[in-house]
Amino acid sequence: MLNSVSLTGRLTRDVDLRYTQSGTAVGSFTLAVDRKFKSKNGERETDFVNCQIWRKSAENFANFTKKGSLVGVEGRIQTRTYDNAQGQKVFVTEVIVDNFALLESRQTSQNSPKSQQTANTSATATTSTSQTAANSTRANATDPFANNGQPLDISDDDLPF
Repeated sequence: MLNSVSLTGRLTRDVDLRYTQSGTAVGSFTLAVDRKFKSKNGERETDFVNCQIWRKSAENFANFTKKGSLVGVEGRIQTRTYDNAQGQKVFVTEVIVDNFALLESRQTSQNSPKSQQTANTSATATTSTSQTAANSTRANATDPFANNGQPLDISDDDLPF
């Protein structure tokens, strides 16, 4: 039998990262996934899928994503039940994430309104613009793929295949 799901969507909120009593990381989040077809009104409908991710993957996912991030996840559907405070049985269906992919660059996600507001706040807190520029230059120097949006100059002879 096969239980496999792949979803692409945007986070509806920041990942809720928690730890079990034994110290295992678990992240909970909701993914907004657009349907392929439009409704009778001509509008595209969206499904909101609850997801959980565990261990080191949960910590990495929480560190590199935020509300609005475009991500792809692979995992399995899991159902569970519990009795709530009123004694009613509650059924929960969620995706347990095994793998994920970040589907937009950091630069793209930083250009979102929320990121611009955060960037403006942190820039105001910085005492000098030159310090901010120096920090940015150092960050790009450690990233071999950062080329300030310019194409990389790679010839066919540089490729190992």
